[in-house]
Amino acid sequence: MEDNYQNRTAFIKGYYRGDSQAANDDDGGHSDSTEGHDEDDEIYEGEYQGIPRADSDKGNLAGGPGSVRAGGQQFRDIGVSEAERRKDQEELAQQYETILQECGHGKFQWTLYFVLGLALMADGVEIFVVGFVLPSAEKDMCLSEPNKSMLGLIVYFGMMVGAFLWGALADRIGRRQSLLICLSINSIFSFFSSFVQGYSTFLFCRLLSGVGIGGSIPIVFSYYSEFLAQEKRGEHLSWLCMFWMIGGIYASAMAWAIIPHYGWSFQMGSAYQFHSWRVFVLVCAFPSVAAIAALNAMPESPRFYLENGKHDEGWMILKQVHDTNMRAKGYPERVFSVTTIKTVKQVDELVDTGTDTPVWQRYRLKIMSLFFFHMLQMRNNILACFSPEYKRTTFMLMAVWFTMSFSYYGLTVWFPDMIKYIQKQEYESKTKTFTKERVEHVTFNFTLENQVHRQGHYFNDKFLNLKMKSMVFEDSVFEECYFEDITSTHTFFRNCTFIASLFYNTDLFKYRFVNCKLVNSTFLHNKEGCMLDFSDDFNNAYMIYFVSFLGTLAVLPGNIVSALLMDKIGRLRMLAGSSVISCISCFFLMFGNSESGMIALLCLFGGISIASWSALDVITVELYPSDKRTTAFGFLNALCKLAAVLGISIFQSFVGITKAVPILFAAGALAAGSFLATKLPETRGQVLQ
Repeated sequence: MEDNYQNRTAFIKGYYRGDSQAANDDDGGHSDSTEGHDEDDEIYEGEYQGIPRADSDKGNLAGGPGSVRAGGQQFRDIGVSEAERRKDQEELAQQYETILQECGHGKFQWTLYFVLGLALMADGVEIFVVGFVLPSAEKDMCLSEPNKSMLGLIVYFGMMVGAFLWGALADRIGRRQSLLICLSINSIFSFFSSFVQGYSTFLFCRLLSGVGIGGSIPIVFSYYSEFLAQEKRGEHLSWLCMFWMIGGIYASAMAWAIIPHYGWSFQMGSAYQFHSWRVFVLVCAFPSVAAIAALNAMPESPRFYLENGKHDEGWMILKQVHDTNMRAKGYPERVFSVTTIKTVKQVDELVDTGTDTPVWQRYRLKIMSLFFFHMLQMRNNILACFSPEYKRTTFMLMAVWFTMSFSYYGLTVWFPDMIKYIQKQEYESKTKTFTKERVEHVTFNFTLENQVHRQGHYFNDKFLNLKMKSMVFEDSVFEECYFEDITSTHTFFRNCTFIASLFYNTDLFKYRFVNCKLVNSTFLHNKEGCMLDFSDDFNNAYMIYFVSFLGTLAVLPGNIVSALLMDKIGRLRMLAGSSVISCISCFFLMFGNSESGMIALLCLFGGISIASWSALDVITVELYPSDKRTTAFGFLNALCKLAAVLGISIFQSFVGITKAVPILFAAGALAAGSFLATKLPETRGQVLQ
């Protein structure tokens, strides 16, 4: 085993200690790493020898930031510079793969796996938060149907913007720094959203929370891939997908444990109320906060540093990876043998302001030039994804991302809505109807539920300290009636007349009176806000939380299978095969006419489709070069969220009308996606570009 290790790392010409020293000896000089030693001095393993410098390698001609061209041509042809950058990138890609082989896979990668997993977990939680709190928030904030729909979709709009923004920025300022910023924004606005009272401010906070977390997926996968050697990349990126599932399980479990405890609340007067669903929103920010704390202990991607001409920083991190893994494996004496790493030639970022310019103006110009330079590079990176070299790949991936997201998110939101519809139909089938009843001098002090009263006449009746659930009064007259301490849900009065009636401390607001006449009637001390009630049969905790918990847990088998087979059968076979099987499974939805049947089909579809997502994440990372990787991934992920909004909106419009149209839409999209996936290039066995 020791011989294999030495054979693997002993020789890469010009970059490892023996060759570098020999080259320097031939020139009669000394490298920084051997300064202070004679030629015959023995360098002991583990002895500190300083940071090797990129310019110590005399063979580094057109790529090191310290290389000097004789004659010093100041303004060079753009095509020549780009060709030199491309050559540097190709050399770096090959060398970087060999260095990762020497560093090995061990403690460092597993530590980073769990740290980045927390960030991915935060993304999974964000998807579920609004769906879980919506039944409570709609009552607490008195939301109308259009407002409910906007609250359900706002997180996807935020994530769409965030994926595009942070993905492009991560290629400019670094993976770690961008991830810290986007997680911080998510944490801050998740915290604020749990306390704000108004609908518009809550909507705004959830939007910015989504903008923050939107960058996590493109950054996390790009970041982790740059610490993984070729033979480990597909498998371990697939294992990373598991944390998205863990985020869904965490959100479901916390919702089930917290939201139904509506006694966990307090209020300050009648204007400020803090109910249990707000506690849940606060708890859902914990994964993001934990990821920030853990990420502070991790280094930047060395590949990013080397692509940006920062040789020493990249070398130190790779040495840290090597030493951490070797110590954990019981080989602390092994020395990181790399002395010089290829770096990519950089474009000048700052303008020369001269010495006569005032200091404050020089700094202002430098900051502005940096800002505009970053914006220009971000724009160029986006345009480069549609250059002749990557145009076909980008359009193919756009189609696959769009079709998969359209069908997956559309169906996964449509499933629970169909279950709600089935339960609502069953509930309404038990509705009791009363017609032309006359009730006089009666006191109602018990729960009234699931009833319809038409053309009734109520004279001198009292409704005291009761709940009205799913009650409808139509074309009825209430004369000299008294309503006190009323809590209502899904209760409406249509075309009714109230004569000399008094409402005291009720939650019967104007929107509950549809085309009603109020004659000499008075409202006193009406309750502020809408009252929470978690006892609706067709909106219970079992349906909302347990079904989501099962659907998320069903992803686990597919995740394990995809991780184990990703490097064995290849990315394209995994992607296309899983999409075809998901397409076939869609047609079984035709037979789901019961609640239990729909839940089983939800689990089946989720378990199969996760393999497609794992393969798509891996292949997207591997098809783009490092300086454009998160930009391309972020753009495709933003398109994914746009497709999710379209899928959810279209599929929801058919709930209660027909099942055939959503199923045919989803199956057709998956079939098209699986066909287009076969046209993508296979990336298994290739070095990371």
